[in-house]
Amino acid sequence: MPTPPPARARGGSLEDLRRANRRLILGHLVTDGPQSRAELARASGLSATTVSSLVNEMLGGGQVRETTTGRPHKGGSGRPPVLVELATPPGGVVGVDIGHGHVRVAAAGPTGGVLAEDVRRFDVDTAGPSTLDVAATMIRETLAAAGLDPDDVHAAGMCVPAPIDRETSMVSTGILPGWRGVNPAHELEQRIQAPVIVDNDANLGALAEVRHGAARGHHDVVYVKLASGVGSGLVLGGRVHRGATGMAGELGHVQIGEEGDVCRCGNRGCLETRVSARQLLAALQPAHDEELTIERVVALDEARDAGVRRVLSDAGTTIGRALADLCNHLNPSMIVIGGPLGGVGSVLNGVRHAVDRYAQPATAEAVEVTSGQLRERAEIMGAVTMAVAMVTAGD
Repeated sequence: MPTPPPARARGGSLEDLRRANRRLILGHLVTDGPQSRAELARASGLSATTVSSLVNEMLGGGQVRETTTGRPHKGGSGRPPVLVELATPPGGVVGVDIGHGHVRVAAAGPTGGVLAEDVRRFDVDTAGPSTLDVAATMIRETLAAAGLDPDDVHAAGMCVPAPIDRETSMVSTGILPGWRGVNPAHELEQRIQAPVIVDNDANLGALAEVRHGAARGHHDVVYVKLASGVGSGLVLGGRVHRGATGMAGELGHVQIGEEGDVCRCGNRGCLETRVSARQLLAALQPAHDEELTIERVVALDEARDAGVRRVLSDAGTTIGRALADLCNHLNPSMIVIGGPLGGVGSVLNGVRHAVDRYAQPATAEAVEVTSGQLRERAEIMGAVTMAVAMVTAGD
């Protein structure tokens, strides 16, 4: 599989470069556990000398420590290898996934291993503060189930289904009307008395699939979440790309028709107004006596229902047309389709067909289209991963 490239200086200082490379090494330790210096050099693409220097810095700063117990020793009578592992303190972290219709909470150990998890249905869009009240209650209950003391929570990672302004950390769009002007991180911090970091849900889905799922080993990835809305997260050069104000990757609000329906973002003809789960259910319902759900539609696709397959294939083709343009701009090595519809063959086939047809031939040939491995847990795993990174980065 491709290896994420080492960070390069982009007009910044040498210390900026070293900071980025420290984060690269910490990311591999978060994902893969204890490793030798030689393994870190191979995984990161950095030179052995650079890795040794950075590891020594982090040993001195208390971010990592040496161990000989990270894996069974394969040698004979020789000494076991000296490995490097995260020097995480006792306690744990919390992940919070807030979707349009649910709140999911996970309590994890200091390196991100999930110990307990809970999910509840909730009308999130119009109730920002109330949603955070529910999340705080679930956090306390999930910590108790995991056997963790709330005072030992080092950080919480949280995602919301809307862009987060990078300067104010607030939800500033109309996509979540009950959250306008709300600072989710600050509000949850007040409720749980622990540091909170927040991001868009698709960004964290992308992070999780790159670190733990279908895109491991890839460093230029487009993640698409097909759910009640359509979102996407971009990983470029091995890092989540958020753009100047946090709006990067809003694939669902690419205009595909000037005379289309008015979207909840305020524009007309957005991709989301054609291919979101709710729109697909509305399109399919007249042909069925039973009330359709996404789960039922997925089952009908698997049963080779011709009408369902046609609608879902058309939706995939529409999404793929927008992704083809994005591929021409970014040249990713993988497109991961996640969310409730991410594993549907008709959708994937439609996306692949459109990318092959509309992207430049060399670009289309270079990109793999696949379904997400983490499915509905991608965002919560991304939130946990972000919380661990917040604790271990130190800078």
